[in-house]
Amino acid sequence: MAVVTDVDKLYLCNDRISEATDKSKNEREFKYIIAAAKQGSVKGRKLAAQLIPRFFKYFPKLAEEAIDQHLNLGADEDRGVRVQAIRGFPIFCKDNQEYVFDIVTELGVLLTPAENVERDAVHNALFCLLRQDIETSLTALFDVVGSTKADEICENVLCFIIEKVFPLKAELLKPREKMERHITDLVKKNLQGVTQVKFRTLLDFLRSLSLFGAEAPPERIQELVGIIEGHADLDVQFIVSDGGHIDRLISCVQMALPLFSKGASSSKFLIYFNKHIIPVFGKTMTHSILTSVRFLKKKKVEVLKNLAECSLYATSQDSRQLLPSVVQLLKKHMTRTKIEEMKFTYVECLLYTFHQLAHQTPNATNSLCGYRIVTGQPSDMLGENFSDNYEDFMERLSIVEDLATVMVKKLTLAMAEHNKAMATATDDEKINIRMNKQNVTTRLHTCHNILAMTKPLHSKSPLFIGDGKINLSWKEASKPSYLSTPAVTGRKRAAAADGLTASTNKKGGGAGFLRNRLVQKAFDSLYDGGRTGGRGRGWRANGRRRSYH
Repeated sequence: MAVVTDVDKLYLCNDRISEATDKSKNEREFKYIIAAAKQGSVKGRKLAAQLIPRFFKYFPKLAEEAIDQHLNLGADEDRGVRVQAIRGFPIFCKDNQEYVFDIVTELGVLLTPAENVERDAVHNALFCLLRQDIETSLTALFDVVGSTKADEICENVLCFIIEKVFPLKAELLKPREKMERHITDLVKKNLQGVTQVKFRTLLDFLRSLSLFGAEAPPERIQELVGIIEGHADLDVQFIVSDGGHIDRLISCVQMALPLFSKGASSSKFLIYFNKHIIPVFGKTMTHSILTSVRFLKKKKVEVLKNLAECSLYATSQDSRQLLPSVVQLLKKHMTRTKIEEMKFTYVECLLYTFHQLAHQTPNATNSLCGYRIVTGQPSDMLGENFSDNYEDFMERLSIVEDLATVMVKKLTLAMAEHNKAMATATDDEKINIRMNKQNVTTRLHTCHNILAMTKPLHSKSPLFIGDGKINLSWKEASKPSYLSTPAVTGRKRAAAADGLTASTNKKGGGAGFLRNRLVQKAFDSLYDGGRTGGRGRGWRANGRRRSYH
């Protein structure tokens, strides 16, 4: 006598339900199918994974039990069972839209980067549901990103959204304006723990939407800045030893800068610099302090570059608040008397910041630097004598100029040596020489910028350079004419370097003569060649969620 297997019984149940006029009366058969999904053989579980979605809608009283068991099949130890269960997930939602969120959540948890039939089944199921209900499906996917504590799950879901969904935005995001607003809100809500790379990709996607396109009003651009500010954690207490926070801050400033140039406010970043960053940099670093801020010190130059670039977009109010602390920090770095101790890039950053802020609120420098700038405002304080501040500031400027001039001479000689070595170098050696020459070029650019920014400050009523006329040394842009190393042929580089060196050999020259020539040349170039710029589980049903954390 032939043995009746669970597969035979499942086929019998299938025939009875399929042939019934009123399928809801075959509840016993459907219960057997659910039971077979739990306790049956591999073939039985695989067949049950086909039958549960097929007959699910006819048995609403067994809906929760059926879905729950089908979810278990989606995590079955046998891959064939899992794949069949995954393929059946969208069928649950075809006539029951209320299950879209739960099913998409489960599929999001099952996402894997491995290229196999299972991954393809998950992708196909997700796209089926995205096309059925794009709004709910995206909400569920981002909910997984925002709520899971499992980094791998979060990464897999984000990769799917970014690499698979976003490229189809024209097809999927309909109606366009409503869906663009919805996905913007989802991104804003679910960014906790997102890596810098993923955040940048999400932000770039938002910027590609028509909602934030070329015709977007200022408030939309400011909304993007607000998203960046939230990711930078500008509302939380600053912890000096939190290296991740510093890295995130630096990255976020760079993402926000193009938006500042479109009229968005940089105030929140500048306030954060003023309240948290500059005071730390201004401290005298004892051994105990150095232990807690070692990482911050390593990142100092990057942070100061960020400050300099943000200062270009400072308002008058921002400038007035920030200027005193910037002046104090600038003075700290202008006290060195040995060229080896001079942090030239620090000084470039701070001088640039000083010029931008003072350009916005010039009379604030009266008490800070001893200048005599009359604007007609009470803050001019013309009745007070700040001559001591003026003498101190001028002395520091002169020291900086002397050190920068000496460094220019050293770098020019170094450039000449590199050019000479290039003529006889091997191909491998030329690579290192080119790298060294590029480094010298950048350092020369820094020194010339310093000289260009100190010269106009030697006056009781100085000229403050605003509007991005100084081309910062680390920015990729057209190089000012005073640079000694254009990125072209070695002959032109050598000629430029020789031009600087020759000034030291003219009769009656000396250090003072060289300094005057270089300062004048740098200042002239500022206005001639400057630029203006500026596997887990999870399911929610009836308010309940399984944890996939």
